[in-house]
Amino acid sequence: MNHFKSAVCAAGIVLAQWAAAAAPDPVVTALMSKDLTNLPGKEVAMITVDYAPGGADPVHRHDAYGFIYVLEGSIVMGVKGGKEVTLKPGDTFYEGPDDIHTVGRNASKTRPAKFVVFLLKDKNKPIFTPVH
Repeated sequence: MNHFKSAVCAAGIVLAQWAAAAAPDPVVTALMSKDLTNLPGKEVAMITVDYAPGGADPVHRHDAYGFIYVLEGSIVMGVKGGKEVTLKPGDTFYEGPDDIHTVGRNASKTRPAKFVVFLLKDKNKPIFTPVH
């Protein structure tokens, strides 16, 4: 009986460590940024985000108008107060400047995913701000 209890405890520890393991970080690639001369203080930034299988973003915000277009794979997106949606190639998603991006992850544990993000933002704001 003691061996069984020890095995159950060991399995619980391994499962807890596995569950706590961080998802792979996304790879963000800057494609371009452009000052909007007819909108003083504003710029457009365009990036791609690559999720490895099982990859995910931390909770964050953009302080920008964000337009997402899925290029490959399948992703799950959601903002605070909204529904999670699963997107496939050709699908789009929108985030407003006040939105907290609570869910951003690859829907697959075995295949990568990639999407492009177009951000209309203040020039002095970062592209990504973690929310704790």
